[in-house]
Amino acid sequence: MDCFIENLIGSGNEIFFFVFPFFFALLLLALNTQAIKIVSTWFIYRKADKPGWACLIPIYDTLVLLQIVGKPWWWIFLFMIPGVNIIFLIWMYNMLSKSFGKTAAFTVGLIFLPLIFTAILGFGKSEYVGPGGKKEE
Repeated sequence: MDCFIENLIGSGNEIFFFVFPFFFALLLLALNTQAIKIVSTWFIYRKADKPGWACLIPIYDTLVLLQIVGKPWWWIFLFMIPGVNIIFLIWMYNMLSKSFGKTAAFTVGLIFLPLIFTAILGFGKSEYVGPGGKKEE
């Protein structure tokens, strides 16, 4: 009787062998995505004459990015307020694109496709102009 019920509902191993490859593929995709994000951010920081390794330390990463776009350090507290953080993140992306001589259309790309557009900033021919697009003298 037990074999009949087990054959009827299955032992559960079939689901594991069916789902495991999908989870493994998803894990590989996530790791590749993070690797591209880290390397492109590293190159963005190097173009702005900041230490590339700063992209590996979570809060320091944001502080360095705020230096690159020319905003004060206390903006990091604004990123902790729900709703307000979205506005200031968009503003920061706009300042980042201006810092590399890009337009508002590039800001839209940074907002909706950040992985692709940070890679364009990091690996492309764009040069750091200065905080907020103002030429450094």
